[in-house]
Amino acid sequence: MKVSDILRVKGGTLFTVQSDEPLSRAMNDMAEKDLGSLVVMAKGALAGMLTFREVIQQIVKNGGQVGATLVREAMDAKPLTCTGETDIDDVRRMMLEHHARYMPVMEGTVLMGVISFYDVAKAVVDGQNFENKMLKAYIRDWPDASATEAEDVKL
Repeated sequence: MKVSDILRVKGGTLFTVQSDEPLSRAMNDMAEKDLGSLVVMAKGALAGMLTFREVIQQIVKNGGQVGATLVREAMDAKPLTCTGETDIDDVRRMMLEHHARYMPVMEGTVLMGVISFYDVAKAVVDGQNFENKMLKAYIRDWPDASATEAEDVKL
């Protein structure tokens, strides 16, 4: 399975913020839209990622205040990225090794989307469920889960 498969299911909605915007405005957007991350753009290009992790770290640095902090001061300026052709297993490994919860998907310099660790986990579970169904269908006379439950009730 490839990253492009996740993006196809997930859709193309992107939430971005400019690097020179106040951090407080980005935080409001994240809270209003229930987002865990925003892609940070500068001059039409990917400049970084802003997640709740970076927000909290910046607030701690500021002694519990947001103040006049700009997004560029809090963002991760070197986020991990992948392409639509990257295999899900590779993405999962990269995210685990780097403790990354969100990853921009790039095609050259064009931002195609963002995938989250949740998106990757869901794709893996869905793929395993599909494979499980196919294997059960291949094996003749495999008892259906509802039939097994009905037999348990009779006992």
